[in-house]
Amino acid sequence: MFSHAHLATLTIRRAYDADQRSVADLAGLDSAPPLAGDVLLAESEGGPVAAIEVDSGRVVADPFRRTAEEADLLRARARQLRVAGAAR
Repeated sequence: MFSHAHLATLTIRRAYDADQRSVADLAGLDSAPPLAGDVLLAESEGGPVAAIEVDSGRVVADPFRRTAEEADLLRARARQLRVAGAAR
């Protein structure tokens, strides 16, 4: 179940070149290889908490925060983008 108070401050957006370090830092915290290609970033309280590689659906997240809800929302948005891309 999603906590509306928790997610009220959540922003999901495409990661840009300027976000590469933040996305790499998330991958490092998560002990995962860096993400590549189109990446979506979830930000809460002004900072990145999770990211997803759109094509593969692979998620990296800050292991020191509760990010399951953010990861679920990233997966849903990435799925929407893949479907929209396939329809073109």
